[in-house]
This record gives sequence, C-alpha cells and structure tokens, in this order.
Amino acid sequence: MKTNASKIIIPIILFVLILGGFFGYKYYKNNYANNVAKEGILLIPKNADFSTIKDSISQFLIEPNSFEKMAKAENLDKYFHTGRYEIKAGKTNKEIVQMIKLGEQSPLNFRIGDFYNVYHLAGRVSRKTEMDSLQFCNGLDKIAAEKGLRNAEDLKKYFFIDTYQFFWTVTPEEFFKKFEDQYNAFWNAERTEKERLSRLTRDEIYALASIVYKESGGMPDEMRTIAGLYLNRYRKGMKLQSDPTVIYTVLLSEDFRKPALKRVLYRHLAMPSPYNTYANAGIPPGPICVVDKNSVDAVLNPEQHNYIFMAADPNRRGYHNFTASGAEHLKNAKVYQEWISIQQRQK
Repeated sequence: MKTNASKIIIPIILFVLILGGFFGYKYYKNNYANNVAKEGILLIPKNADFSTIKDSISQFLIEPNSFEKMAKAENLDKYFHTGRYEIKAGKTNKEIVQMIKLGEQSPLNFRIGDFYNVYHLAGRVSRKTEMDSLQFCNGLDKIAAEKGLRNAEDLKKYFFIDTYQFFWTVTPEEFFKKFEDQYNAFWNAERTEKERLSRLTRDEIYALASIVYKESGGMPDEMRTIAGLYLNRYRKGMKLQSDPTVIYTVLLSEDFRKPALKRVLYRHLAMPSPYNTYANAGIPPGPICVVDKNSVDAVLNPEQHNYIFMAADPNRRGYHNFTASGAEHLKNAKVYQEWISIQQRQK
C-alpha cells in the first residue's frame, strides 16, 4: 500500500515543484529580471496616454508584453507622471514602472552663458524642455510684467553664468524661481552694504559687471582691476568707451538677428543708443549680457588704482596693459594694432 501511495504522491510532488518553479521563474522574470534591451531616454509629454508610453518604451525592452502586464497590475495605465526618464541597463519591469509612477525623472544640465539677450537664453534652454521657445519666452514676459518690468529682457540681472540642473518638464515659472532664489541669496547683508557704499544703483552695478565680464573675457584674474578702471572713468566724468557696449548697440539695432561683431569699426562708435558708451557719458541703463558672480563682486570690491586706460596685451593672450597715462596708452595700443596687422598678414 505504501509503495502504491508513494508512486502516486511523488509524481504529484514533482509536478507541483515543476509548476511552482515555472510560475516562480515567470514571476521573477516579470518582476525582478532585467528587461532592458538597450539604454535610452523615454519622453512622456503632457498629452500622453498609456498607449503612448507603451509605443515609446517598447524599443528599449526585451519583452514589451511583460512590461505591459506589470504596468497594468500596478495601475500605470491610470496613474503616471509626464517627464524625461532614463532607461538604464539592468532595470526590471517593476523598477521602470515605479520610476514612472513616482515621477523620478533624470535631470538635464543647462549651461547659462554670457547671453546678450534673455530671449536667446530662453530659446537655448527650451531646446531641452517639453515647452517650445515661444511658450518659454512668453512665460518669462509674463513674469517680468508681474514684476512691473517691460519684458523678459529686464530679468537679465537675475541670471548668473553657470551650469544648472532642471527637469525636461520645467516651466518658465519653475525655471525663473531657481534664479530668483539664487539672486536673493547672493544679495546678502554684506553685499547690500557694499552696494550702498558704492553709491551705484543695482542696475548700474550689473551694467558695469557686464562690461567687466566682456572686457575680461570671463577671466576672473583682471576683473577687479577692470572694475576699478571703469569706476575711475565714471567718477571723473569720462566716457567709459567700452567696445562690448558698441557690439551690444549694433546687436540691439538688428534685433539680435545677426551674430555679434568680431571687430568694432569707427562708424559703429557714433551709433545712437543709451548703451553705447562711446556716444554717451555715464553707465548704460542695464547689463549688456548675463554676468557671473565674480564680475558683480569685482564691481562691489574694485581694485584701488589710478588706471583709466587699458589695451590688450599681445604677449599675454586675454590680458591687458593698464595705465593712467594717455601717452603710454597710445604706445600700448600701437603695439597691439601692429600685432593684429601681423596676424592678419599671416592668414
């Protein structure tokens, strides 16, 4: 009897073990095994539905059907977040589903450079967002209007040159909020006191900082020296005569549709604009470009000297020769012009 019972029970046990192993393996494979065939970026726009997600993600998966089953079991067909998701090798169905359900996007690096124009900045930024450039610019215009400003161009002082991280779904409001918070943190009690002692308005500080940034080529070594020079000229009632302001004037006259001048010519110096420091005395009404923190700090902490002239130094690329003497400046300028002529002949 025992022998007969064993003959029946053992096959049943084996069948149960095999069946359990089969379903156990299937459960493991569907939930905990890698289902990524190739890495990539999954974009889920605002108007997406579950069908859109399935179609977009299938190219990255080994078994799209198993992902769909897992997704529906976890209600991903009803609840998901729009965004940019990085599909990495080794990811399981469960991990991918949870990532999308929780909205765990992969951020993107956004480089804010020395843009002459905020609309160019917004256009460049929008390339890495779900929103198109017109929507992004309109959003910044709205923010400017709420602050009592003319348009997005008046927001220029809020931005600092650096690399930042944002999500693909970032809105103009979220984007600007980060810079506004940074701006407010930058203007602490110490800098605000230096602003008061400078007897300059904040717009004048940013205007000078933008000149300092452009004249220094973004190199911090000479920023405080250059800031001191332009402050000396300003306080003596001299015209600042900064070439970058002329370049900005030309760009402004062309509505920023053409590339910046590579070389300022005499005919450009008389162009009428409050930003042209050859045509006007005083400080321009606002910054000619987005600046970095070093250039603002240079204006708040200028080097004390008597320099009022500067000329590019051909022996030290990117640096300048400074002087308080007009005669010495003419010599320095002549040396640089001769060097330029030699370079052009050699081309």
